[in-house]
Amino acid sequence: MKQFFILAFWAVFSGGLAAETKIIEVTSPGGITAWFVEEQSIPIVSISLSFQGGASLDPAEKQGATNLMMGLLEEGAGGLDASGFLEATDDLGARFSFQAGRDSVTVTASMLKSDLDKSVDLLRLALVSPNFDEIALERVRGQVNSNIRSSANDPNSLAGMAFNQLIYGDHPYGRDRDGTLETVAALTPDDMRVAHQRSMTKDRLVVGVVGAITPDELGVLLDNLLSDLPQSSDGNVADFEVLTSAGVTVIDLDTPQSVAIFGHRGLARDDPDFLTAFVLNHIMGGRVSTARLNVELREKRGLTYGISSFLLPYRHAATYLGQFSSSNESMGEAVDLVKAEWAKMAEFGITREELDVAVRYLTGAYPLRFEGNSAIAGIITGLQVANLPIDYPQTRNDQVRAVSLEEMNRVAAKIFLPEELVFVIVGQPEGF
Repeated sequence: MKQFFILAFWAVFSGGLAAETKIIEVTSPGGITAWFVEEQSIPIVSISLSFQGGASLDPAEKQGATNLMMGLLEEGAGGLDASGFLEATDDLGARFSFQAGRDSVTVTASMLKSDLDKSVDLLRLALVSPNFDEIALERVRGQVNSNIRSSANDPNSLAGMAFNQLIYGDHPYGRDRDGTLETVAALTPDDMRVAHQRSMTKDRLVVGVVGAITPDELGVLLDNLLSDLPQSSDGNVADFEVLTSAGVTVIDLDTPQSVAIFGHRGLARDDPDFLTAFVLNHIMGGRVSTARLNVELREKRGLTYGISSFLLPYRHAATYLGQFSSSNESMGEAVDLVKAEWAKMAEFGITREELDVAVRYLTGAYPLRFEGNSAIAGIITGLQVANLPIDYPQTRNDQVRAVSLEEMNRVAAKIFLPEELVFVIVGQPEGF
């Protein structure tokens, strides 16, 4: 019953903090550091934990171990089995989420201030004392296998997996984070314990917290929650340089529409030109009606319901990607138009009007990201992962406004590489 009331409470208090809200750094008595926004008006505490490494730490023969391990963290811990853990979570009105990504594993939590100590104790069990029992393992393994089988028949998933294998090869980024049916079938409870010890260590940890506590209270919370985690573990991922030659790969699938993923090497997040490239991408393939790719392919010619592009700065390799779908008979024309827009941007850059429109949109939309404590906790964790300064939310819009047209066009010639543009198409496109 309490879970019902907390859901209703969150629905009412769905507003967020402004982007100008001050972030401070808090260090616990035990030496654990977090970025923190104090918000006493809503009696909720939201926590975001990010452990760097993620599914990329899986050995090739244990592919999918980290993903399966994260799926088991709420399936029983300490003296609680899966149903007992879920019941305790509901009774406290808490929300926990455990996710595995390529570069990190993330844990998010939202807890009522009134039951904060009990909720922290429960989350601590999941982090440091997961059960990994056989019954829960088989149940979650079945869910993962279902996802793998579904992806094998999904055009978007097929295109993504093929593209990653093409550009990353044998690097861990070229593997599916879920694993394969064969590797997942071979995983044991001992493999889960190894993946847990490898992934969730203090030296990999980044923390963001927002909510109704004081800095001193947060220090105590951090030590209670995290002090029993291992300090460090073995395992690292090598950097990888994406190098491609222009081309089109087609994967045959009987479907009336084809799906395309395209791209080439991109920019690392710490590249001095990244913010400029971000603005350029908004002009080229942002999810707005004025983006060039949207205008040329959707608005003018009706070749797709939607097309977008985005910078993807993984920790160890950076790519510039785009995606769209089109009818089989129209895919050839759509691919040619993408190539043409890519080449035009590289050669001629953008106009002053395009820059002004982009700056107005991006600076106006940025504060809207800060909606709700959980979102803000995730943002301030992401800032740390990206090695951005603690005052970035206050300075970001000024940095966007400061980008000059000359700088934009210099970076356009740098990041748009039509001679390296690779397409992977899933379907039965005509003309290829």
